[in-house]
Amino acid sequence: MNNYKRIFLVVMDSVGIGEAPDAEQFNDKGADTLGHIAEHMGGLNMPNMGKLGLSNIRHIKGIEPAEHPLAYYTKMQEMSNGKDTMTGHWEIMGLYIDTPFRTFEEFPKELIDEIEERSGRKVIGNKPASGTAIIDELGPEHMETGALIVYTSADSVLQIAAHEDIVPIDELYEICEMCREITKDEKYMIGRVIARPFVGEPGNFQRTSNRHDYALKPFGRTVMNDLKDDNYDVIALGKISDIYDGEGVTKEIRTKDNMDGMDKLVESMDEDFTGLNFLNLVDFDAKYGHRRDPQGYGEALESYDQRLPEVLEKLQDDDLLIITADHGNDPVHHGTDHTRELVPLLVYNKQRNEGKELPLRTTFADIGATVAENFNTKMPEYGTSFLKDIK
Repeated sequence: MNNYKRIFLVVMDSVGIGEAPDAEQFNDKGADTLGHIAEHMGGLNMPNMGKLGLSNIRHIKGIEPAEHPLAYYTKMQEMSNGKDTMTGHWEIMGLYIDTPFRTFEEFPKELIDEIEERSGRKVIGNKPASGTAIIDELGPEHMETGALIVYTSADSVLQIAAHEDIVPIDELYEICEMCREITKDEKYMIGRVIARPFVGEPGNFQRTSNRHDYALKPFGRTVMNDLKDDNYDVIALGKISDIYDGEGVTKEIRTKDNMDGMDKLVESMDEDFTGLNFLNLVDFDAKYGHRRDPQGYGEALESYDQRLPEVLEKLQDDDLLIITADHGNDPVHHGTDHTRELVPLLVYNKQRNEGKELPLRTTFADIGATVAENFNTKMPEYGTSFLKDIK
């Protein structure tokens, strides 16, 4: 018999809780996403995460440590060599990534030449940029010439922006699929190719929800593959399906933003399923971390916290809620890059009267191992289950 019928796993994308022991090797000494946001805000108003035990993991300004925390709580340390979204998520589901994905300040000329030749369109941009800023800058030229706006960020991504009236969606997707094919080997090792369509007129461009991510396939089988093979449900909310390139996913539900993600999570809790429901809340990272906006980040955290009671209320007695993160993205740190940090881990079941501190987890894969043990499916090569510790 299964221990829990449904496991809800929420990844607060980039919500780190202080520098990792090896942060200096990643040029991230002193990084502290939650701590620095709380300082900037004069204290974070997150009473619901507080009740679960967030400030029991480590005191966060404005959040009182709970006298009787509802959740089991601890920190997790990343084992893999990287600090990006895919490395963090893949490790959560039991993989160890030794070779980090590559990032580029500008893509090599030979790659740009090949994109131009195979797409039949010129390339403009080819630099790190905010997606909204670069379409404001280069959108008019793109509309006049039909050239593709290619840009990157601190992530391992190649992004292509195009106006939906100039480059039809199907053509943009085909170009991105071609780029995915030519950048997946060790020569480039780019984590994701992203289609970024937009609409509007110069001075008033808006990105549309037709974004599509083309990720590398995980370098090995994950716990999700084994769950699916054993006929369990694996419901992927937000960009989870993209991160794993659909591997091990039985149902995919797209989301527009954090609040839509919380809506979809709450809606999916009314469904009768057995298995894993896996949500990524991307706004913390994409809208605020990379843009180094501590105020916006703090407000997004508080808005998320206000939605938690809906989730806690809908949890059934045989449900398990796991809340964590995949890396840090300290909005007061230098640059626009992710930060190598420890991440929070909160594990909640409504039948437990009180949680307690769990030992430090030395790999994110402990979550995958716990999910695997719960559903009596194949254990991943990495990770130690904490299932028995939350009895």
